[in-house]
Amino acid sequence: MDGGDSLYFSNAGNLADWRISMEIIHGGDIYRNRIRLDFSVNVNPLGVPGSVKESLRTAVDDCEKYPDILSSGLKKAVGKAINAPDDELLFGNGASEIFMAIVHALRPKRMVIPVPSFYGYEHVSKAVESEILFYRLDAGNGFSADEGLLGALDGADMLFFTNPNNPTGRLTDRKYIRRLLDVCLKKGVRVVLDECFMPFCGEENSMLGEYGNYPNLMIVRAFTKIFSIPGVRLGYMICSDKKMIEKISSQLPEWNISVFAQKAGEACAKEGGFIRKTAEYVGRERIRLSDGLKGLGIKVFLSDADFLLIYTEIPLYDELLKRGILIRDCKNFRGLKKGYYRIAVKNETDNKELLRKVGEIVDKYRIYASKGH
Repeated sequence: MDGGDSLYFSNAGNLADWRISMEIIHGGDIYRNRIRLDFSVNVNPLGVPGSVKESLRTAVDDCEKYPDILSSGLKKAVGKAINAPDDELLFGNGASEIFMAIVHALRPKRMVIPVPSFYGYEHVSKAVESEILFYRLDAGNGFSADEGLLGALDGADMLFFTNPNNPTGRLTDRKYIRRLLDVCLKKGVRVVLDECFMPFCGEENSMLGEYGNYPNLMIVRAFTKIFSIPGVRLGYMICSDKKMIEKISSQLPEWNISVFAQKAGEACAKEGGFIRKTAEYVGRERIRLSDGLKGLGIKVFLSDADFLLIYTEIPLYDELLKRGILIRDCKNFRGLKKGYYRIAVKNETDNKELLRKVGEIVDKYRIYASKGH
């Protein structure tokens, strides 16, 4: 079933039949594989900005002190960068900590999650035993959000929505997002809008400039991907409902933002030029990678982010792993199946190397098939 006909239900407490270990729900398992190129994690191919590296080095001198429990410097820097009041910002040890704090604070009884999407939303729902309504996005429509989702919100009290989506990379335009938020506001549905990959696409479709119109909206972002610092762990939420911020904040531990994360975040907030440069670079390399894979006969879905969702019957994950290259096998994403893979957009040299190796693999299977196997 596709689109609006594919809404299905599940209780978080009864998900044992769909066993996904924490070791395989994320990319980047470089610790149990011999990897020379990691295309499984979607971090900035330009690497860590020099100013951010320097901030981490200087933060060593602050290790003998507790972090600022209010993250005042970080709030001021980020608030200035996105034109938001300090008291409408909440910081977490990565976006994942914020997601967990949100559900613990608000205790949604029924949650809607369009799929395929980031597994972390389902993971946090289990912690509060929410009933989940999975809305299956249509592969024939490039996994874009459709009208059916608007009608699937009856009886829900929370929606997790990603823009651009992960693992598809598809960006939803602001016009649709506004309609979605209007429907949710009318129906009493709180919305967690994950914009962690938005900086790679430009900000034209972000809701940061309009969040004040929707007291039911919580926008979550992270420094992890755009600044290539997943090891630092830093994300934030912005919301115009200050009481809701206080409630969510009460679910976070004291000093959850380390001195390293605070200093790095302050430096990141001043790197607007780096973000714009990244979006331009990723846009060019995404076209190179997409066109190259299509030329090899692989189905590539339209993406606006720093990664591509592809489909092939060739066991690409295993074959690339033999060659020391790691990609994300997406068969354990709800709404996908065996043969779907996610590939990060990296730098020009690495992207060309990946295309060469994929070409070798495609030729191998073409010859194998020609011999009647």
